[in-house]
Amino acid sequence: MKCCLVWFRRDLRLTDNPALARAVAEAESVVPVYIHAPEEADPWRPGAASDWWLHHSLASLERDLRARGSRLLLRQGSTLKCLQMLLQETRAEAVYWNRLNEPALVERDQAVEQALREHGVVAHTCNASLLFEPSELLSSQNTPYRVFTAFWRAGAERLAELSPPRPAAKRLTPVPPTLSSLRLAELELLPRVAWDAGFRIWTPGEAGALARLERFEDERLASYGDDRNRPDREGSSRLSPHLHFGEIGPRQVVAAILQRAAGAADARSGAATYLKEIGWREFAHHLLHHYPHTTDRPLDGRFEHYPWTPDAAALQAWRAGRTGVPIVDAGMRELWSTGWMHNRVRMIAASFLTKNLRIHWLEGARWFWDTLLDADLANNTLGWQWTAGCGADAAPYFRVFNPVLQAERFDPHRGYLRRWLPEISALPDALIHRPWLADERVLAAAGVRLGVHYPRPLVDLSASRAAALSGYRALRELGPM
Repeated sequence: MKCCLVWFRRDLRLTDNPALARAVAEAESVVPVYIHAPEEADPWRPGAASDWWLHHSLASLERDLRARGSRLLLRQGSTLKCLQMLLQETRAEAVYWNRLNEPALVERDQAVEQALREHGVVAHTCNASLLFEPSELLSSQNTPYRVFTAFWRAGAERLAELSPPRPAAKRLTPVPPTLSSLRLAELELLPRVAWDAGFRIWTPGEAGALARLERFEDERLASYGDDRNRPDREGSSRLSPHLHFGEIGPRQVVAAILQRAAGAADARSGAATYLKEIGWREFAHHLLHHYPHTTDRPLDGRFEHYPWTPDAAALQAWRAGRTGVPIVDAGMRELWSTGWMHNRVRMIAASFLTKNLRIHWLEGARWFWDTLLDADLANNTLGWQWTAGCGADAAPYFRVFNPVLQAERFDPHRGYLRRWLPEISALPDALIHRPWLADERVLAAAGVRLGVHYPRPLVDLSASRAAALSGYRALRELGPM
């Protein structure tokens, strides 16, 4: 084959990129292209935080391609029309790409593949984003798993069978200078108002992903089992945005973690725990593949009848980190500032929204989708339905996170709260988790006036928990929960 196109999407790396590797092996000339068509992902087109990351990741990919003698063509508009135009311009005979799992994009890709083949163009698709195909792991009844432990038991047994990651090609064929490309700035991915200053702690791109993995292995893997639930410590890998954009693949992560565990006994426990988190990511995509409607509707159909209580003012207070519940507010402010939130705090904040405020889980899912740098439709859907109790392997209906007890347990030195809530940082350790219990003398000494410097709680935690449980009990009459 003389020439082919490699259609980059969320596989923005050169190492262990199956579509790129196959194209290089089968064609004399390879033309890399990225097509910007966010509207084709509706109703879940990427949010503002994702756009920021995408801009910098594309810039990194362009640098990496140029270092190997190639370059990245940027086009915008209908994906099929852009590909057809490029096929005419290059006389390419095939298009290679790595698959995505979001329902709207699966439908789009199937239409593109059919149209290409009808015009005699070869379409090759590969799996670059997951360890296993979403339909590959099925129960003994040949049905999708809906419980994580059974799913990951089947997956973990097959980790040793994974093929090793492929190295990046040292050189790529040059792209003819006659082929036009948009400038990255023309995609208008960066914010017009500079709200992204806190994002500069991140380094999007393949090099940033590999450096973060190495740092995690060296500094945090051994203590991961203990530290991953501590928001006051940087105990997690923070690889999730890199994995979402495909700057690093899960096979690379698993291979590195297994290798480190094999050579360092103190890392084995943390490695096993971390691999289970990779398993949760696989499970999320497994569920989205088999139950695509869950992006907008509950997997447990009984929750169509749950008595949610819409409250625009409470929702806005939650978004702004002004609920009056410190651990929730700290998490929401961390999210707005950095584009990321510690996973333990995500669960606490989600539980407060859906169970204490009884606001529909989709409201939270949409906010996370717009503000998280690692916003991933499969993970987002699984996480919110798990917390709300309406998804696969969901939290028990009676489990309502107590944000005070959670904060006391997982932020024992109050460092997380004091970092993100400076207005109450002078309160004593015994009260900073629940400032509403402080008397006026203590509040005055800390320079705090509730309702002025920091809000009073939107709801009584005990009463709101009881109201949530009442709603869940009503659903039980429709069948066991």
